[in-house]
Amino acid sequence: MSDQLTGQASTDSGSAEDGAFERRTRACQRSLADADADAVVLFPSSNLYYLSGFSDEPMERHLLLFVAEDNVAFVVPDLYAEEVRDDSWVTDIRSWADGEDPLEHVAAIANEFELQDGHLLVDDSMWARFTQDLRAAIPEATWGLGSEVLGALRMRKDEVEVAALREAGRRSDAVCETIRELGEDAIGLTERELARDIEERLIVEGCSGTSFDVIVGSGPYGSKPHHRHGDRTIERGDPVVLDFGGVYDHYPGDQTRTVVFAGDPPAGFEERYRAVREANEASVQAVTPGTEAQAIDRAARAVIEEAGYGDEFVHRTGHGVGLDVHEPPYIVEGNDLELEPGMVFSIEPGVYPEGEYGVRIEDLVVVTEDSCERLNDSARTWKPL
Repeated sequence: MSDQLTGQASTDSGSAEDGAFERRTRACQRSLADADADAVVLFPSSNLYYLSGFSDEPMERHLLLFVAEDNVAFVVPDLYAEEVRDDSWVTDIRSWADGEDPLEHVAAIANEFELQDGHLLVDDSMWARFTQDLRAAIPEATWGLGSEVLGALRMRKDEVEVAALREAGRRSDAVCETIRELGEDAIGLTERELARDIEERLIVEGCSGTSFDVIVGSGPYGSKPHHRHGDRTIERGDPVVLDFGGVYDHYPGDQTRTVVFAGDPPAGFEERYRAVREANEASVQAVTPGTEAQAIDRAARAVIEEAGYGDEFVHRTGHGVGLDVHEPPYIVEGNDLELEPGMVFSIEPGVYPEGEYGVRIEDLVVVTEDSCERLNDSARTWKPL
């Protein structure tokens, strides 16, 4: 790999200041040969931020990052050029004005980087119109998916990423604790009203937004694992599934607690809650480097099946969390991937008696050198604080 890579660090991101983005790009370049690839081509996405430090939503204009073995270059619209220079360490920035053809820059880079007949990996989430334009501009190339290289790299988080995820977890926990303190005051609120309250508290806590649409599943709606929130009014005795997280420095928190704000829970709830909590703990205790991902799922499932609720545990035990709130590794039967230090994922066993209520407890963990660290530590009881 060439030592000619140079660039400027962003002034508003700790990960840029310590060279994390450039280090990740170099790791990506070293991995190209293993994938029999000549370059990765990215567009606005978590992958592009992961390597460059520049983040934005996808748009109709061509904004592309080429990462080849010895070269890195941006193709950007003129109106984004200054932002890219400020936020990214990459210095080779080819800008184009409205009315010009950005594919001329694409073809020029293909020639300069000797990619005309190469094997190129495009961002997995790249819009079809851009993949078609790339094929037109580099017609002799063959194509694959960027995850062939970036998937393995992103599964192991560096210290900068873990620090951001830890802080996202801390702030999300703080909001969870204040929501639980509502107690009787939550009775009479709609799911939607409570979800909006959670969103506002996350912003006040210093998060840039929510990791995903907040889940408030009260009573029978809690039996639908991905029910978001609606206009049902929370009643006394309702188990309420609260699944949310706040984003900190681009990284999302994700935790679930099930709370009965006031009154007595329905029959069978306490037994199910106990089983889910024990399953959560058993899974956390099972996390060690070298353990297969499916073994963590088995640890949770064994507890719940022993308690007699196996048919009500209808989803995998967890999913990886990083720049995307759902990414590898997936904690599910059939995944024999061996866990490694730096991997971050959720542990979220749950049971859902149909039409009655739901129970789920979710924590994020990061694999350490000998076990794991929980990134969430709010109360794991069903009673309000």
